[in-house]
Amino acid sequence: MLIIGTILAYFCLLLLFSRLTVRKADNDTFFRANRQSPWYLVAFGMIGASISGVTFVSVPGMVLGRNMSYAQTCMGFIVGYLIVAFLLLPLYYRLNLTTIYSYLKERLGRRSYKTGASFFLLSKMAGAAVRFYVVCMILQRFVLDAYGIPFPATVVVMVMLIWLYTRRGGIRTLVFTDTLQTVCMFMALFLIIYKVIGALDMNVSEAFRAVVSDSHSRIFVWDDFVSRQNFWKQFLSGVFIVIVMTGLDQDMMQKNLTCKTLRGAQKDMCTYGFAFLPANLLFLGLGVLLMMYLQKQGMAVPASADELMLLPTAGGMLGSGVVVLFTIGVVAACFSSADSALTSLTTSYCVDIREDAQNEGLRKRAHIGIAVIFALFILAFRVVNSTSLIDAVYIICSYTYGPLLGLFAFGLLTKRRTDDRLVPYIAVTSPLICYGLDSIAMHLWHYKFGYELLMLNGVLTFVGMLAKSKKENDGKAAM
Repeated sequence: MLIIGTILAYFCLLLLFSRLTVRKADNDTFFRANRQSPWYLVAFGMIGASISGVTFVSVPGMVLGRNMSYAQTCMGFIVGYLIVAFLLLPLYYRLNLTTIYSYLKERLGRRSYKTGASFFLLSKMAGAAVRFYVVCMILQRFVLDAYGIPFPATVVVMVMLIWLYTRRGGIRTLVFTDTLQTVCMFMALFLIIYKVIGALDMNVSEAFRAVVSDSHSRIFVWDDFVSRQNFWKQFLSGVFIVIVMTGLDQDMMQKNLTCKTLRGAQKDMCTYGFAFLPANLLFLGLGVLLMMYLQKQGMAVPASADELMLLPTAGGMLGSGVVVLFTIGVVAACFSSADSALTSLTTSYCVDIREDAQNEGLRKRAHIGIAVIFALFILAFRVVNSTSLIDAVYIICSYTYGPLLGLFAFGLLTKRRTDDRLVPYIAVTSPLICYGLDSIAMHLWHYKFGYELLMLNGVLTFVGMLAKSKKENDGKAAM
C-alpha cells in the first residue's frame, strides 16, 4: 500500500496546484495560457516533460549493451534545440499560431495541413501511451497484482486522474504542475543515487571515480560505422529527433508558445536544451552504479535493460525509502508527459481537425474522448511490446514523425508549390517504404536501421513532394 499511498498523495498535490492556478478558464487559457507564462517556469518544467518516465526506467539500463553511448545522442539534442529556438520559434511567433500545423495550411494547402495534424495525433497518442505504460506497468507488477486488480482497471484509473487535474486549465495548469513534477523527479533521482552510493560504501567522489573508470562508461564510438552506436549516427539522429519531437510536435511547442515574448521562449528552450545532457549523464551513471551494486550482492545482471533500474529500486532491494523515491520519480515524470499529451491532442483536434477553437463544449468533449482513446492505446501497447521502452518510443518516432519532418522541410527549405492533393498519399507511402528497406537490409546484410530511419523517412517524404512540385508562380513565397 506504500506505493498506492504515495501516488494518491502526489495526485492530491497536483489537484491542489490545478485549483490554485486556474480559477476561471476559457479556451485561450486551455490552449495558450493567455500567452502569459514566465519563461523560466516553462524552461524548468520542460526538463521534466522532456525526460519522461521512460528515461527514468530505460536509460540507466542502456549501459548494459551500449555503455554510455546514448550521451552522443544527447549531444545532438543540444544542436537540435538551438535549431528549433532560432529557426522554428520565430516563425511560429510571427504567425501567432495556436497550433504549429496551421503553418502547413498557409504554406502548402489544406490537405497538407490535415495530414500533418493527423500524423501528430497518431504519433503523440502512440508515444505518450508508451511513456505512460511505464507507471501503469510498475504499479501492476509490484503492487496491484497481489490484490488481484486487473491491468485495464489500473490504466483507466490513472488516466482518469490526469484528466481530472487538466480538464479546466489545460496548458496553463501544466506550466505550474510541470515545475512541481520536475522538482519531485530530480529530488528522487538525487536521493536514489545517494542511497546507491551509500549501499556501495562509497562517498560521492569515490563513486564518481568508480563510474569514470568502469568499462561501461565509454561514450564515444568512432571506429565502427555499421554499429548503431557510431557517433555520427547517434549525434545526427539526436539533432533530428529534437527537431521533430520538439520543434514539429504540438505537445512540446505548445508550452513554449505560452511565453510572453519570442525572446523568452528562446531563452527557455536553450536553457532546458543544455540541461538535457547532464540530466541523462546522471541516469547513465546511476546505471553503472546499479550494476556495481548487483555485483556486490552476488546477483547476476538482468538480461532486460529495463530490469536494471526496476529490480533494486521498485523491487525493494534498497529499502522501502527507495521504493517511495522511485515511485515519486517515475510518477512525476510520467504524469508530466502524459498530461501535456492529453492537452496538446485536445488542442490539435479542436483547432486543426475540427477548426473550431472557440467552442468550449467541443473542447470538453474532445478532452474526454481523447482520454478514453489514450487508455486504449496503453492497453494495446501492453499486448505488442517486445523491446525496451525507450527504443519503442524512438521506433514510433521514426515511422510517424518522419513525414512531419519532410512536410516542414519542404515548406521551409523550398519556394515551390507541391500538389496538395497527393501529400496524404506521399506521407503514408514513405513509412511503408522505410519499413520495406529495413526488412530487406536485415535479411540481406543483417543490418538493422536505428534512429537514422527517421531521417530516411523525412527525406523520402521531401523527395516525393519535390517530384510533384512546381515553381512558385502565384506571388506567394515560402513563409
